[in-house]
Amino acid sequence: MRKKSGIVKFFKRNAVAYIFLAPWLLGFFVLTVYPMGYSLWLSFTNYDFTQPDATQWIGLGNYLKMFGPVFGLSEFSASTGEVMRTDPYFLKSLSVTLTYVFVSVPLKLIIALAVAMLLNQKLGGVSFYRAVYYIPTLLGGSVAIAVLWRKLFEKDGLVNGLLGAIGFTNLPSWITNPDYALWTLVLLSVWQFGSSMIIFLAGLKQIPEEYYEAASMDGATKVRQFFSITIPLLSPVILFNLVMQMISAFQAFTQAYIIGGGRGGVLNSTLFYSLHLYIQGWTYHEMGYASAMAWVLLLIIGLVVAIVFRTSKLWVSYGAGD
Repeated sequence: MRKKSGIVKFFKRNAVAYIFLAPWLLGFFVLTVYPMGYSLWLSFTNYDFTQPDATQWIGLGNYLKMFGPVFGLSEFSASTGEVMRTDPYFLKSLSVTLTYVFVSVPLKLIIALAVAMLLNQKLGGVSFYRAVYYIPTLLGGSVAIAVLWRKLFEKDGLVNGLLGAIGFTNLPSWITNPDYALWTLVLLSVWQFGSSMIIFLAGLKQIPEEYYEAASMDGATKVRQFFSITIPLLSPVILFNLVMQMISAFQAFTQAYIIGGGRGGVLNSTLFYSLHLYIQGWTYHEMGYASAMAWVLLLIIGLVVAIVFRTSKLWVSYGAGD
């Protein structure tokens, strides 16, 4: 009774706090926890939303369908006795996505930092240029920009027109050529460097000018100052931008869907993981398999982010003598 009385007193004492937290808690459990739990359950079934009554528990069947080619499988029997074929495009979509992430993210951060350093100078009209360079981030993820980008890089698009005007011939259709299609998406991603630039700019503003003045008096060049002062003091900001941009890049969808024609482009050259997941779920109605893909993507992102944080001890400085 004494323990129960203590619990009652605790809730009475914090009743006001729980009332204010109630909307967030309701949204968290209804819109986040429940859907995640339900999708986890679906990942072990062959759920088809057009035939919900035919749903069967197949255990690890969806995961074997993904990773079967790794183990040399082409088909296997699910726990229901149903013969299932493996997904021949899963590894391709994973490869395309990893290439996109590990190329576009570093390039975007390098350009964002370079522009941020330029905009950190005490020059007239800097505020205007900051706003201009941020605009691509606001617009870049839209369908309209993806359509425009597709038009720019077509065979008769503006890019080939400009290259042809300066003497280049036999130019390809960048979008439909499997050797170049992915790189047009990388370029579109890098073009959207505004958010990272703003965060880098805020970090640069926090570095005391006295450090650079002291380094100059000691004869340090601008390059030495950059690598000995700017990078170490900005490393926590670099870590933040790196993690956020990697998470975003792993989930890229709109650009690949529009520019690749909704099918992953020629020879699946732009078949991003999220696009392949969408096709499996909404085109082929294999929601159980799509749910399994979503959970694998979550694990991949978590693993990559964990590796980044683990290795950050080697290059991130928090100004505490580490």
